Amino acid sequence: MPSKIKTFKPITPGRRQMTVVIGNVTKNKPEKSLIRPHKGTVGRSYGTITIRHRGGGSKRFYRLVDFSLRGKMEMSAKVLSIEYDPNRTALIALIEYADAEKSYILAPLNLSVGDTIICSKQRNDIKAGNRLLLKNIPVGSVIHNIELVPNGGGQIVRSAGVSASIMGIEKDYVFVKLPSGEVRKLKEDCLASIGQLSLPEHFLESIGKAGRSRWMGIRPTVRGKVMNPVDHPHGGGEGRNSIGLIHPKTPWGLPALGYKTRRPKKPSNRLILKRRK
Repeated sequence: MPSKIKTFKPITPGRRQMTVVIGNVTKNKPEKSLIRPHKGTVGRSYGTITIRHRGGGSKRFYRLVDFSLRGKMEMSAKVLSIEYDPNRTALIALIEYADAEKSYILAPLNLSVGDTIICSKQRNDIKAGNRLLLKNIPVGSVIHNIELVPNGGGQIVRSAGVSASIMGIEKDYVFVKLPSGEVRKLKEDCLASIGQLSLPEHFLESIGKAGRSRWMGIRPTVRGKVMNPVDHPHGGGEGRNSIGLIHPKTPWGLPALGYKTRRPKKPSNRLILKRRK
């Protein structure tokens, strides 16, 4: 399933810089039984802004993607189409099981219409789209959509073009190297899907203009040093001043760069063999 970067004729200043990653999408309209209305929170909780710079954006339906597939163990499914999902960076695939039930999954590279995939607890073919237990995946294999705990559903490695790799197996744990460079121990009964996710060129995409950010629900970001002192620790001064601090801070006064926010005694610390880069 190759993808390519599309450029535009520079008929406007925004079009001159804009690029779009085009994947091998085989169907433009989603499956009606697998979509739901999607109302964003626009970064607010009970009316108070808890996440800045969010709001607006184009209307969209949410696609019900099955990140687990445990409900259909040992049942093969056929890929009906590859589709675009406005709620995520990777493409999704519509599959149909032997009992005629349909579902959406994350689409890896090299998955095509007509392919057959399976979610299995047994050893099975190491091909793109198959979902297996970590203990049944050979060392060195490329995987995505990984469970952190058994029966928890895929939680990590779900963005366009990313993948993790199996580093080794020891007792009840499998060592997995994540895209960040972190090496983590995961239970051998966790599920993972085979292959690298679609649209690996996504990181090369250029938004091109401010309006396209607004389409995606991203509102403008204002620098702290141009605010007033009441609004930001960097604010105040006459003209173009420095921030007036040894180290930059967040709007709430916490260190902004290089400050570790992970709890020192977090229980999962023992599962991290090597920190991310």
